[in-house]
This record gives sequence, structure tokens and C-alpha cells, in this order.
Amino acid sequence: MSPFAALLRKDLRVELRTLRSLPAMALFAVSAFVIFRFGLDRTTLDGELAAGVLVPTLLFAALLGINRLFVAEREEGGFDLVRLAPLDRTVLFAAKASALVIYLVVLELIAVPIFAIFFLDSASGLVPFALVLLLADIGLAATGTLISTIATMSSARDLLAPLILLPLLIPLVIATAGAGEHLLASGGPDYGRFGTWLGLLGLYDLIFLLVGYATFDFLLED
Repeated sequence: MSPFAALLRKDLRVELRTLRSLPAMALFAVSAFVIFRFGLDRTTLDGELAAGVLVPTLLFAALLGINRLFVAEREEGGFDLVRLAPLDRTVLFAAKASALVIYLVVLELIAVPIFAIFFLDSASGLVPFALVLLLADIGLAATGTLISTIATMSSARDLLAPLILLPLLIPLVIATAGAGEHLLASGGPDYGRFGTWLGLLGLYDLIFLLVGYATFDFLLED
């Protein structure tokens, strides 16, 4: 088994055994939808309002998983083991980012259908929006893994991660919500700017994946 596969398998098995992140993420998202349902006093949402509820809710739910991404390494000396092991340390970055993508996909498989039941008259736009969410997940995982590594080294890690991460995610949120505004429109999905938003998300993903590959080794040392 490759080091990447071993590290990814370890993270997934730990989550399946302990259920420390996914249940909290899903519960937060569903609770937020209930609050929006009664707070807005509306049974249907579409366009920019639907995207404005769905995308930030998924983002804030993801923060719960990001804050706990390196809990095992911090508490059980996993960072020291990676430093001593004869392997490329960016493998840990790739494994953690991949695990986070899986967490986010599972979260969306739970939360997005519930959102559709609560707020959408037509779910036809959710199929293309799934591709948008997948690209957003990759960018969020790459950025979140980097910031979680920095925050783990600080005593104020629970506060530091959101404070640094949220400004970096503004372009990603704009692109995801922009795509959602057109795909979740009441008249059916509009693909006029679909390629533009996908291109922006792809560019964001590429930049932060490259930044993570280039800097993770130094972050792990510091």
C-alpha cells in the first residue's frame, strides 16, 4: 500500500469509528436549513437567495471538519512520525485534502437533498450544480488543509483557522454562489455563464493545490 493510501485509509477509518466530524457537520447544516426555513418564513427559494442560503451553510459546516482535521496528529504525535518517516511530506497534505473532499461530498449528499425538500420547487439544477460543488470541495479542501496545518501549531487554533480561512475563500464562495444563482433559478437552470464559473473554480483549485504542494513541507517543519 502506498503512503498516500495508508494515510487516507487511516483517516477514513478513524472517522468511521469515532464519528467526530461528519455527524456534527451534517447536524449543523440541517439545523441551519430549519432556521432559514422559519426565519425567512418562505417555503421556496430560487436564484441568488437559494444559493445564498445553501453555499454559506455548507461552508460553515465544513469549518467544523477543517478545525478537527489534524486533531489526531496533534494529540498523538502524528506530525513527529511523518517528519521521521522516509517519505515526501506532501503526501500528508494530499491525504488530508482527499479525506476532507470525501467528508464534504458525504455532507452534501445529506444536506443538499434536505435543502431541496425544504426550499426547491424543481431540483433539475442540482445535477449540474453537483459539478460546481465538487470543484468547490477541492478548493476548500486544499485551502482548509493548509490553514488547518498553520492553526494546529497555535494555542488559539479554534479561532485562528476561521479568521484566516474565510477571507481566502471569498473568491470560491463568489464563484460557487454565482453558478448556483443561475442553476437554481425558478425557470430552470441557465447555462449562460456556467463555463465561466467552472473556469474560475478550476483556477482557484489549481492555485491552492500548487501553493499547498510548494509550502506544506515548510509549514510542517515550523
